[in-house]
Amino acid sequence: MDGTVPTMVFLMFIYLSSLSIKADIPLGSSFSPNGGTHSSLWVSPSGVFSFGFYKQGDGFGVGIWLDGVKNVIVVWSANRDDPPVTSNATLQLTAEGINLVDQGQGKLIANANATTFYASMHDSGNFVLYNKESNITWQSFDYPTDTILGDQTLPSGGQLVSSYSNTNHSTGRFHLKMQDDGNLVLYPLNTDDEPVDAYWSSGNSGFNGFRFHLYLNKTGILVIRNGSDLNLNAINCLHGDSFSNNNNNGNQTIYRATLDYDGFFRLYVHVNNGDGSKIENWPKGNACAVRAFCGFNSYCTFSDDQPYCQCLQGFDYIDPNERTLGCKRNFSEGECRGEKDNAASYNMVSMENINWGDRAYSKAIMSQEEECSSSCLADCNCWAALYDGGVCKKQEPPLRYVKRTIVANSATTTTAFLKVGNISIGHRKVNDKPVPDQPLPIIKTTSSKATNWDLGLNEEVALRRFSYSELKQATKGFREELGKGSFGAVYKGSLYKGKRLIAVKRLEKLVEDGEREFQAEMRAIGKTHHRNLVRLFGYCAEGSKRLLVYEYMSNSSLGKLLFGDGRLPEWNERVRIALNIARGILYLHEECEAPIIHCDIKPQNILMDEFWTAKISDFGLAKLLMPDQTRTFTGVRGTRGYVAPEWHKNIPISVKADVYSYGIVLLEIICCRRNLEVNVSKPEEILLSNWVYKCFIAGELNKLVLWEDVDINIIETMVKVALWCIQDDPVIRPTMKSVVLMLEGVTNIAIPPPPTSS
Repeated sequence: MDGTVPTMVFLMFIYLSSLSIKADIPLGSSFSPNGGTHSSLWVSPSGVFSFGFYKQGDGFGVGIWLDGVKNVIVVWSANRDDPPVTSNATLQLTAEGINLVDQGQGKLIANANATTFYASMHDSGNFVLYNKESNITWQSFDYPTDTILGDQTLPSGGQLVSSYSNTNHSTGRFHLKMQDDGNLVLYPLNTDDEPVDAYWSSGNSGFNGFRFHLYLNKTGILVIRNGSDLNLNAINCLHGDSFSNNNNNGNQTIYRATLDYDGFFRLYVHVNNGDGSKIENWPKGNACAVRAFCGFNSYCTFSDDQPYCQCLQGFDYIDPNERTLGCKRNFSEGECRGEKDNAASYNMVSMENINWGDRAYSKAIMSQEEECSSSCLADCNCWAALYDGGVCKKQEPPLRYVKRTIVANSATTTTAFLKVGNISIGHRKVNDKPVPDQPLPIIKTTSSKATNWDLGLNEEVALRRFSYSELKQATKGFREELGKGSFGAVYKGSLYKGKRLIAVKRLEKLVEDGEREFQAEMRAIGKTHHRNLVRLFGYCAEGSKRLLVYEYMSNSSLGKLLFGDGRLPEWNERVRIALNIARGILYLHEECEAPIIHCDIKPQNILMDEFWTAKISDFGLAKLLMPDQTRTFTGVRGTRGYVAPEWHKNIPISVKADVYSYGIVLLEIICCRRNLEVNVSKPEEILLSNWVYKCFIAGELNKLVLWEDVDINIIETMVKVALWCIQDDPVIRPTMKSVVLMLEGVTNIAIPPPPTSS
């Protein structure tokens, strides 16, 4: 380090005498912010783009921006979610890449895959590192943030993530994905990226087997094409008009396609370093067309032609100064004890012209609005219901993707009902300013008459009780067995003349054991509902007969998917499945009325629905804790290979037992093999957890997935999470909340110690 001091002093002298370097950037070059709005010595030959420090809050960010415009237009950011650096920070071009040093700490923000010899800031906006033979070792075009420029591609599986605001270039709330199936889709960030979450797509799905990418050429043509076809119109041309005539007049024209902070994907043109004009945007329409423009429990409307987020009745803004963050309840949630008590504690408030885009957990045909309202009031899981054309759709909070629909006349077939506490709710004010005077949804309070509903077609959460003869008929005499577990077999069946497929679990052990299993499942599943948990519809209890009725999962278990003879799930599918399972366990541990320890997390208990969504099943071994408990004593439960070490030590069991089991499952998902596998090429590979740790320490994670091309950063993240989960000491295992945040890339992950058993 001492040997670089004379070089740095010399470079600072150059810096004082010249504010730009327009030739190739030699190894050892460095500079610091000059205290202005932005500063750079690394400028493209024509001065169009600059690489360096730009003003970010009270400090500086590092990135690439379009030069010469009135407002700084950042087109690429390095480490965008790190805190701003100080004016004493330094950028250095080293053999390893670009090093950012601030307050004594160094970090590579461009990590070259070979020894770097020099760098260049191109007029295309691409910052490139080269080796001695002038081969590229790293380029910013390979790591887009929220923008692609002319001659840049967004590869299959790639994404653009919006900035937080026009001036804050950290991660925002939306992302654009170039999916493997050829579809370009806009989603809110931190969702499951399912069809229900999408708010715009190019409509190109169904082309599996190609390597699609989004390409913006230098003349403004924006197109989706496959990797083997140079024809720009191969798949879908999003924008085909060209402004190339500007170049013929000697003008310098720059095109950029940016996912803006408001969720719109826009194509811009800049002529002669101008501020730019918008050519096209997706989706079409106003800000309210963007799903999740407004947060939970709020909807998008307009005031003075500006988008405005309005809370639903019974909710107040989380932060009145940041209305897009969503709304929270303005009343206390009481204990749900049944229909009569609910009617005394809550009112049902109706709002017309309101709809939401989330999946309902229950749909039932009802003849009148009042019936739908009363049904929701009596249901402990229901906090909102939508009556639409004779169908009552029930919803749990939070309410997502709420929309206000303007109808041409007063007639409407859609009414939303919200369950609110019996408190006085006046007209809301925001920052002591009345809500803008504008047409709002009609709000009225309805009186819900308590009724004992027949649980048949209404599909109430209060589980339906079936007779044994009904289920025997539904399964055609228990003819088709789907699988067999420790407490009995599962059979395929159907209800309502074949319209509803079900899975019936018949408990076949001794009455005492079966009763214990039955009661545990009733207590646990009856109080839960989550998109990553298998739903329980009802049960049968006749004499010694005990049966459970579940939703039918058409794609079998994760165990068969990973260890069967069929097609192995692709890497992106496995990453999604791992996150599905983590979110389901998190719900059991932290988001239920009382925490639930599943006690038997394994691939055979993870079922796949028709959309290949992973759902956790078999709560029969779950231990339901009281609200003031965190640990419990019980006999050894679970399956060998997935059981946490504390089960054998006669110590209290906590939710961390499930974390251990999840860690083993996560390793199996990564590698598509069982934790214990005898038929392997090397003895060191027999125990998967030991082998994975050795590969991790040796920097050879690619050995785990030799048959496929994966993102090494993602596999490293998943491996580190798994290794933390399977630590022998429950105390140092992460919570499932931490697991989800780590897998989502929200929090950093320290290097895990070796599992004690390793």
